[in-house]
Amino acid sequence: MPSFDVTRSRFRLTDDEVFVLAQLATGQPVPESMAPAEARLRDAGLTNAAGELSALLLPLMRTLVQPSVIVSLEAGGRQGTLHHGMLIGDEHVVCHETWPGEEEAEYRLVEPRTVVWTLADLIALRRSDAAEAEEQVVETTVGVLETGLTALEKAASTPGADERALVDEALRAAGAADDTATRLAPLIVELRSNWRMTAAWQGRKDGVPGVAARAVAAWDCGPLGQWLRELPAEPMAEGGATADSPFRLRRVAPKRIWEELTGLLPDATELVREQAPPQA
Repeated sequence: MPSFDVTRSRFRLTDDEVFVLAQLATGQPVPESMAPAEARLRDAGLTNAAGELSALLLPLMRTLVQPSVIVSLEAGGRQGTLHHGMLIGDEHVVCHETWPGEEEAEYRLVEPRTVVWTLADLIALRRSDAAEAEEQVVETTVGVLETGLTALEKAASTPGADERALVDEALRAAGAADDTATRLAPLIVELRSNWRMTAAWQGRKDGVPGVAARAVAAWDCGPLGQWLRELPAEPMAEGGATADSPFRLRRVAPKRIWEELTGLLPDATELVREQAPPQA
């Protein structure tokens, strides 16, 4: 059931409910298949019988139907893959977050001046009090890495299994050198999140209007630190890496991750404005 918190301008909505709201906000018909979602929105008081949106939704929907910048975050971990993100409009910024095992996501308005702070919070970036670690690099192939991740999944479902030993063994069996397996196995075991964040907007390439994008990917390995994924390089198209593709992680300080997040966002000179105004 959709719900909202008027004190903090936040809403819990499923993908179907967001689709219905976008159709209504732009004056488009709602497909019959979406009738249950439309009814839930009506019952929650977010729309009325005439299909008009609650005034509470207007800042959210103005941003959702015509954002200037779309930031998407794919974060994988032991609980599966979660999809979060941010929509940056001319007046408002909307952050959306999912929860493991839940169909609804939380959509909330955030202060535009805190965009980078909010992005950092989405990946649970924390400043480390420890001395900055010496730079380290781990290199292998995508195929060897996937073998290690599969071994971890099997070990995690086996009570009493020695996860590190099993992952190390699998990496060596897949062809990883001894030193690579020794360094990579603990990273896989301690992996909290392997995430990829992409920012996209209407820009120009070689003087021609089109979609521009930047992306960054990293591993959060908890006590073993933050590791930028340098290879395969981002932005990477679907299917852009094979088992033989090189894979490289570089340990970096949290400050470097912050700089990468800041660098994702376009400045005003990179944006090409749409001509059609939002209808919400």
